[in-house]
Amino acid sequence: MEIRIQPIHFELSQQLEAFIQKKTSKLEQYHEGIQSADVVLKVIKPETANNKDVSVKLNVPNQDFFATKTADSFEEALDHVVEALEKQVLKFKEKQRTK
Repeated sequence: MEIRIQPIHFELSQQLEAFIQKKTSKLEQYHEGIQSADVVLKVIKPETANNKDVSVKLNVPNQDFFATKTADSFEEALDHVVEALEKQVLKFKEKQRTK
């Protein structure tokens, strides 16, 4: 799976990039057809709390999955996004099985 990371208006640290790669690649265990993941990181109003926004779009043939979350840190927001995507993928696979 190819993981494309796009930080908006800030420099991405190697540590954060490694964390994103590790967490996002875990989604492959839920669906073998995931071709790529587009991760977008934004800082909303730098002075406020809960200002880190993470959006992830998983590209799967005939189906895309998308989740976005906001939290105090990019790591926390990414954790929530990955959880939401896991649920979406598992729900989709369950529907496919019952067809």
